[in-house]
Amino acid sequence: MDLTALRTANPDHWTKATAIRALTLDAIAAANSGHSGMPMGMADVATVLFEKHLKFDAANPTWPDRDRFILSAGHGSMLLYSLLYLTSNPEITLEEIKNFRQMGAKTAGHPENFLAKGIETTTGPLGQGISNAVGFAIAEEIQRAQYGKKVVDHYTYVIAGDGCLMEGVSQEAIGLAGRLELSKLVVLWDNNNITIDGTVDIADRTDQVRRFAASGWHVIEIDGHDPAAIDAALTQAKGSKKPTMIACKTHIALGHAAQDTSKGHGALTDQGQLLAAKEAYGWAHGPFEVPSDVKSAWEAIGSRGAAERAAWETRFAELSERKQAEFTRAYAFEAPKKLAGAIRALKKQVSEEQPKWATRKSSEEVLKVVNPIMTETVGGSADLTGSNNTKTADLGIFLPENRKGRYIHWGIREHGMAAAMNGMALHGGIRPYGGTFMCFTDYARPAMRLAALMKIPSVFVMTHDSIGLGEDGPTHQPVEHLAISRATPNTYVFRPADTVETAEAWELALTFQQSPSVLSLTRQNLPTLRTEHKTKNLTAQGAYVLADASAGKRQVILIATGSEVEIAMQARAALEADGIGTRVVSMPCMELFAEQDEAYRKRVLPAGPVRVGIEAAMRAGGWDRWLLGERGREAKAGFIGMTGFGASAPAEELYEKFGITAAATVAKAKELLG
Repeated sequence: MDLTALRTANPDHWTKATAIRALTLDAIAAANSGHSGMPMGMADVATVLFEKHLKFDAANPTWPDRDRFILSAGHGSMLLYSLLYLTSNPEITLEEIKNFRQMGAKTAGHPENFLAKGIETTTGPLGQGISNAVGFAIAEEIQRAQYGKKVVDHYTYVIAGDGCLMEGVSQEAIGLAGRLELSKLVVLWDNNNITIDGTVDIADRTDQVRRFAASGWHVIEIDGHDPAAIDAALTQAKGSKKPTMIACKTHIALGHAAQDTSKGHGALTDQGQLLAAKEAYGWAHGPFEVPSDVKSAWEAIGSRGAAERAAWETRFAELSERKQAEFTRAYAFEAPKKLAGAIRALKKQVSEEQPKWATRKSSEEVLKVVNPIMTETVGGSADLTGSNNTKTADLGIFLPENRKGRYIHWGIREHGMAAAMNGMALHGGIRPYGGTFMCFTDYARPAMRLAALMKIPSVFVMTHDSIGLGEDGPTHQPVEHLAISRATPNTYVFRPADTVETAEAWELALTFQQSPSVLSLTRQNLPTLRTEHKTKNLTAQGAYVLADASAGKRQVILIATGSEVEIAMQARAALEADGIGTRVVSMPCMELFAEQDEAYRKRVLPAGPVRVGIEAAMRAGGWDRWLLGERGREAKAGFIGMTGFGASAPAEELYEKFGITAAATVAKAKELLG
């Protein structure tokens, strides 16, 4: 590259872009860690985007109608941090830049949305950002239809690299975006032909331009170092009726000795080479030094959107008080006041009528009550709508011809669905939920983990939650998946025993503000066990006494979840008939029970009686704490559940084959009693 020619042709642009490159080199050198090449290569693209197109106000980084900027190539985090500092984001100071990758800094190795306003999403695992972006764009379309263009009318811009596009989840995302014609989504591809191991062609020969075009995108190819071409492409993208991919041909680690090599991807910390690169840029300034005129130019970019934000606030104030309140409530993840009453009414009705429903059906009945009063819910399924029971009649299908639709047919795209759900939650104003079979948690897992890390309340509806799904066999029968979700920090896993517990679980999931929920729901029908109506949400305690000993002294405590609570109740009846006092504890959410104070946990699980856990899953799913800890003892504890994979047969036969029965529970309790 002829850097002199670039500098001469666009001197003002060059100095602004060079500030990004210089800060990147300095921060990574100070940390002796990081990824220099991408920020150096994409500095020109980012500068044009922020200066001429991005609608934002640095002083108010959470303004609802701002454009969203997503750095999918999250390893290049210094690009984002440099932009935030230069434009005067109040949280990303020069001190934070100097503390890049250090303990307690907001400038973590990869962007983390909860550390600073202005970081829209947590990226690093490649492919997640571009997939989140589809959710951001869907949220914008739905809210524009709900509130009008005067209140919601913005773009989602994404910088993605070759790694993002190689990850399979990216195809799930771009395929859906093309089908849904998300015209306000613009992906800027850092087309530098370099990965960590070498040039892209050692592992891939995909024609990305034709790939996006085949998926229904508008595609533009440009020189990613030509500001005029970048500006023209972004202008053209905003006029497209399709999502747009701009292929930006760039040089990784531009101007450095490692330019256009895989070494340029990583930490460029050699002081001699660093100084040589700055000299080539014409940047005669010390570490972390940005000349006042350059900083002022960037600050002007950061404040450019202030007038537009103020005009938006005026337009927002013109909405009816009801609309304003609804908008503000949804963005705060606050449930409407009507929710609690609606859930209580449903619980009372169910306790009286006592239907025998699969909890996936119970979930649908809850959603019939919830969706009309929570207009921010957006549901969907990964091609299993009739099995997951996630669609209610009032939602309507989200399509180009129906932007008010609140139900999404995700197709067979579990990972893309989960990642886009996260994007909707991060955008704000949306409560996303999506369904698949629980076994396919495996396919959605990376995004489910990130939902927990990012502290967002996505709701993952996982039906067909055990061997109870029957004939589809072990490929579809989850045995370890409860354990996987329960092992994930900041995640609440609900396995309700009947419709009442399902309603309570949904009420909690829809009131959480910083935690995702996993709803583990059955295919097989279950009886209503909560026949005595209680206004209190007992599931909120995580576990509670469903039935206590009546035949003399309490000798046995049966602890069960979900479909196995029915088995526990049958076993209790048999044990009590034999004069053995037996308590049944329903434990719909282990995480919530663990959060209760010790006095409550002690009341539910007192010392003394033998304990038997019952769950059609692996014991590794958190059971030992409740069987051996919490005043329990190994000699007096047993587990009725799975020890391996299932089999293909009717559900009733499978429960018999694997010994998950009332008879087996009774036998285990008596064995422990000696």
